[in-house]
Amino acid sequence: MVDEEGIALKKSADSEESSSRVSDESTDMRSTDTEENGSPQYHQANPEPMSEDAKQKERDFRKKLNQAARKMVSDSIHEKVKLMVHRPDYDQEVQKEYFSLSKELMPIVQEIARKTLPLLEHETSSEFERNRYYGSKFQADSVAYRDYRYFAKKRPPSESPSLVVGLRVDESASMSAFGRLEAAKRAVIAVYEFCQICHIPVLIYGDTADVSKMEQMSIFAYADFDKPDSNDRFRLMRIQGRSNNRDGMALRIMGERLAVSMQQTKLLISISDGQPKAMDDYTGSYAITDMQQIIEEYERKGITFLAAAIGQDKDVISEIYGHERFLDITNLNEFPAKLVRIIARYL
Repeated sequence: MVDEEGIALKKSADSEESSSRVSDESTDMRSTDTEENGSPQYHQANPEPMSEDAKQKERDFRKKLNQAARKMVSDSIHEKVKLMVHRPDYDQEVQKEYFSLSKELMPIVQEIARKTLPLLEHETSSEFERNRYYGSKFQADSVAYRDYRYFAKKRPPSESPSLVVGLRVDESASMSAFGRLEAAKRAVIAVYEFCQICHIPVLIYGDTADVSKMEQMSIFAYADFDKPDSNDRFRLMRIQGRSNNRDGMALRIMGERLAVSMQQTKLLISISDGQPKAMDDYTGSYAITDMQQIIEEYERKGITFLAAAIGQDKDVISEIYGHERFLDITNLNEFPAKLVRIIARYL
C-alpha cells in the first residue's frame, strides 16, 4: 500500500477492523499533561525551579552529548569543525508560546493517536512478527512493498514492534521567512506530543553553522530519549533561524544516535527549507555528495530517512534525498498533522 506521498505503508490486514472495535476506555488519551478535550493543562506554566543537583545533572548530560557528538564525526570530513552541543533552557515566555501554538494542535494529535493505539495493541498481541527477510510463514500481501521482507516468524512473548523517531530541524537564517519557523515549531510540538502519548522514544535536535569562528557547528538538543523531561516541550520553543546549515554533520550525529538504539524501526526526519551551505566550502556538489553518502551509510544501519521540504529549494532537497524519501510540504498549515500521520504509519 502506498500513500499520497509515495511512501510504502506497513499495515496489518485486519487493522481497520481492529480500530473500529476498540472501546472508549482503551483509547482514552487523557493524561496529567492534558485536559479532557486535549488542550494542555496550564498548571505546567510555572514548573518548580531547578535544584542545584538538577542543574548539575543537566551540565553533566550536556558534557556527555558534546563528547559523544565529537566522537561520532571524528572519522569524517567534519572532524576539524568546531562543534558545540547546547541544551536550551526554558522560561515563562516560551511556555506561553508553547501553549499558544499547541492549543489547536492537541485535539488533532490526540485523534491521530486514538486511531493509532489500537493498531499498536493489535501488532503487539500478534502471534507472528511480520515483514522479515526470513521466517516460517510467507506473507503474500508484503510482496507489494518490494523490500524482500516477505516472511513472518513466531515472536517471543517479550518481543514487540518498536519505533524510535529522530527529528532534525534546520535552523538556518532563511527559516525565519514566510512563516516557516512557526510551521516547524508546530510540527515538532505535534511530533513530540504524539510520541509521548504513544510512548515512542524521540530525539529532537536543531542545528546551524557558523555562528562564530569558535563555534562552526551548533547542535541544540531539545528532546533526547536518553534523558526524557516533561519540560522538553517548552525547550522546543527555542527553535529559531540563526546562520548557515551544515546538514551532513547533523545527519551523521543523529543517525549514529538512532543506529545504536534498541528499537526495531528507526525513523529520521529532516525539516529544512534549503540546500546545505556553510563556510568555508561546504556547499554545492561537495556538500550534496557528503549528505548522500551519509544517507546511504546509515540506511545500511537500519535508518529510514525522510526529508520534509518547506522552502524554495524543494527540487534540490528531492535530488539529495531521493524522490522516495521526499515530502513536499506546500501547505504549511497542514504540515504538523501530515507529519504525525506519516510517523503513525511506521508503527
